[in-house]
Amino acid sequence: RRVHGGSLDHLPLSMPPKPKKGKAPEERKEPEKLKACNHVKARHILCEKQSKLLQAYTTLKDQFGDTPPSNEFAKVATEVSECSSAKRGGDLGWFPRGKMVGDFQEVAFNLPPGKMSEPFRSREGYHIVLVEGRKA
Repeated sequence: RRVHGGSLDHLPLSMPPKPKKGKAPEERKEPEKLKACNHVKARHILCEKQSKLLQAYTTLKDQFGDTPPSNEFAKVATEVSECSSAKRGGDLGWFPRGKMVGDFQEVAFNLPPGKMSEPFRSREGYHIVLVEGRKA
């Protein structure tokens, strides 16, 4: 075998990727794409000040990751949210595409049920959204 000056012509131009060892199959697959839907059921927390919203987000994230139970999200929404929905635990009920402001709609319609959004800003203020359901 020659180490230097040998030809590499016998090797394929690209090698197929090796399967990752030690990872469970569900960790290797790509995340599932959400099917299109026309209605979403969601809760949200709305604050004028970003710092207040980030405190609520950190509280939920530290305890539950990005999948807080609806009742726990509702408790925080009741205490912190500055929206009229706060008295209902941030519950917005079912709403169709086109009813909410653009940024809010974009986030809500791109989350799977049970998942909490990262904090984001809309013209109304700073939000966190928890999607509870999706339907056609």
